[in-house]
Amino acid sequence: MTTPKKNWKTKLFVIIYGTNTPAGKLFDVILLYTIIASILLVMLESVKSIDQHYHTFLNISEWIITILFTVEYILRVVTAKRPWQYIFSFYGLIDLLSTIPKYISLFLGGIHALAALRALRLLRIFRILKLGRYLGASNNLLNALKASRAKISVFLFAVLIIAVILGTIMYMVEGEENGFSNIPKSVYWCIVTLTTVGFGDIAPQTPLGQFIAALIMILGYGIIAVPTGIVSVEYSNQASSTKNSDQNPAEIPQKICPNCLAENHREGAKFCYQCSEKL
Repeated sequence: MTTPKKNWKTKLFVIIYGTNTPAGKLFDVILLYTIIASILLVMLESVKSIDQHYHTFLNISEWIITILFTVEYILRVVTAKRPWQYIFSFYGLIDLLSTIPKYISLFLGGIHALAALRALRLLRIFRILKLGRYLGASNNLLNALKASRAKISVFLFAVLIIAVILGTIMYMVEGEENGFSNIPKSVYWCIVTLTTVGFGDIAPQTPLGQFIAALIMILGYGIIAVPTGIVSVEYSNQASSTKNSDQNPAEIPQKICPNCLAENHREGAKFCYQCSEKL
């Protein structure tokens, strides 16, 4: 027989960590919009003209959101089966970093602390990282990037070699009188040109140099497309693998035992695999 304490703890656990229940989905949606609102407030607060006219409103709104995040953080710690594991996890640290700057601002006052205070306030932007846990499709993209990192690394190394060779050629063709004063600066120009950024601080003056620059510009379009193609193929493979999987974790309803709080039960399971409690 479960105690009242375990009952409320179980209910909160299911709401906060259970994403496949109506209450859990509502909690995630509310939290998602709260995070977005907090990020918008931080951005608006950095605009001096807006902050001067609406400073009180922005400050009160930020305090309300900070208190909500504080309550959420405490509830996550209280309901977690292993509180210390959550506290020192990636998202646990992000939750803490995104909450404490507002409280620290209470203890840092005076003219000399304003510069440090501005820097601390920027930590609130860490709340944007909290969005990652609600974007299920991001896992496929992350896996695609991991799967293609070897190919992309080899490709980038090849691009770097090309930039060094072409930069050296441009240094020999243009010379110091046209702004290509040394090889590193010429390689810098080549990278800027290959990536189609084109700052314009250095430009070839000789016909041969301009011809080589035109070839580099055309080559740049092809270079940009290659990493995109590599990641796209891997992403497609990840999506196909997920679709063809017999058991997709994202689609299996998450059942949590009300007695021992065990997770990840099989689809259709009626009893807990750990304590045999009825689900």
